[in-house]
Amino acid sequence: YVVISENDVEFRDAAALWGQGAFRTRKALESEAGKGASAAVIGPAGENLVRMATILSENDAVASAGMGAVMGAKKLKAVVIPDGPKKIKVAHPERLKELTRYFSGLGTELMSVIGTMEFRITTPQTRKTPCYGCQGNCLRRTYRTEDGLESKFMCQPATFYRPMAEGYYGPGLDVPYKAARLCDDWGLDAMSVSMAMLWIYRCLRAGILDDEKAGIPVSKLGSLEFIEALTRKVALREGLGDAMADGILAAAESVEGASVEVIRPFLSKGGQPNITDARLYTGCELLHATEPRPPQPQLREMSVVITRWVAWLKGASDERYLSTDVMRRIARRFWGSEAAADFSTHEGKALAAKLIQDREYAKDCLILCSFLWPVLDIANAEDHAGDPTLESRFLSAVTGQEMDEGGLLRIGERAFNLQRTIVARQGHRGREEDVLPESWFTLPLRGDPINPECLVPGREGEPFSRKGSVVDRAAFEQSREEYYQLRGWDQTSGFPRKETLEDLGLADAADDLIHRGIISR
Repeated sequence: YVVISENDVEFRDAAALWGQGAFRTRKALESEAGKGASAAVIGPAGENLVRMATILSENDAVASAGMGAVMGAKKLKAVVIPDGPKKIKVAHPERLKELTRYFSGLGTELMSVIGTMEFRITTPQTRKTPCYGCQGNCLRRTYRTEDGLESKFMCQPATFYRPMAEGYYGPGLDVPYKAARLCDDWGLDAMSVSMAMLWIYRCLRAGILDDEKAGIPVSKLGSLEFIEALTRKVALREGLGDAMADGILAAAESVEGASVEVIRPFLSKGGQPNITDARLYTGCELLHATEPRPPQPQLREMSVVITRWVAWLKGASDERYLSTDVMRRIARRFWGSEAAADFSTHEGKALAAKLIQDREYAKDCLILCSFLWPVLDIANAEDHAGDPTLESRFLSAVTGQEMDEGGLLRIGERAFNLQRTIVARQGHRGREEDVLPESWFTLPLRGDPINPECLVPGREGEPFSRKGSVVDRAAFEQSREEYYQLRGWDQTSGFPRKETLEDLGLADAADDLIHRGIISR
């Protein structure tokens, strides 16, 4: 593992930690390093290069997208920072205080209940546990069991096992909590584990899997015994868990008679979890198609706004201000045009996708919370539309380098294009892989767990349901062409042009792709 102090970087032997769970590893390293120390660690899943492996860090924060396997591939168990938080000198402290007061007074609540899904657990066994320095009313909470276990319990990990556990045991949160904790300790992404469970459940119903064939007590789905066996076998790559460690598609290929078709409607590109279905939100088609992994924060920009709009439409929320007019203002400010808020057409969706991606990549460079940023709507503002300049204003106040919204978006555009060159170097086939699942063009949308009636605003803001809809293939192709043009990418290959990379200060990346024969001079 690596210890990074203010004046030194040291590599230390992690032999005694290899094979240990993430909680025990982090606790041991932070205790050894002393008060105020922080550690980012992997569990056995990362060590075994499981594709869904995570990194666990301070306050049980989890990094997904397979980053744990990246550390495991480098035989890196942990990164430790022994020094406590340092007081940061900012360029304009008074301006920062003023911005902080403004941000704190916006009055917009996080959506802790979306549709029928509750993400904020507020029982007596929980307490608020916001991240360091948080200015928002976060849903992040810590849960404590009767036998003394305590750690983070909120959002998707708090809900993914709850329906099955309640079906097996009846009401109660200890088993759902322990399921989430098992994922974190083994170092597994709970979203991917939930997709593995869904595949197992549907194979069980189809008679494809049983306890003996799976090597897991699949007949006890919902029990603590089941989730303990599943997470252990995936993390350690044992039996069927070895195939599941490489994804649902690999698992389906490993079981005789099994087919990925039993779960196809629930998957997006490459066998990944389908989050925010593009058949429901046409503006999300290009986000799904052009990203190498499920782009959840990007997808949230549209889905959360529409969910608030549905609540306004039904009068079912205390936040009844996000009307059709407010949505149009948000679309104009954040997505490039009011047409982006009309989900009966593809007009404006290519520009919206580009702006959303550039903003989200800049936000990631700033390390801003995806629950709170961007500020798309404001409860206490007269027009209720959000402020897209806030991020750049905070950056200017802290660094003293004046930055406007356009400058920050350009940083995001540069980061996004740099990623594109990296994945191209690693084998991404550009336009050939900028696709959607074939099932989205052929299988009609049946529903959505967060927006059950599949309501979206259409022309002139009139609500309509997209139940029964499929992705319009011709419209998607046309929108992708427009997107490539806006990006400055070659429309045949789907890779950035040399001049585009050079304009973004990425001439070295352009030279590398030319040398590899991926793009032309």
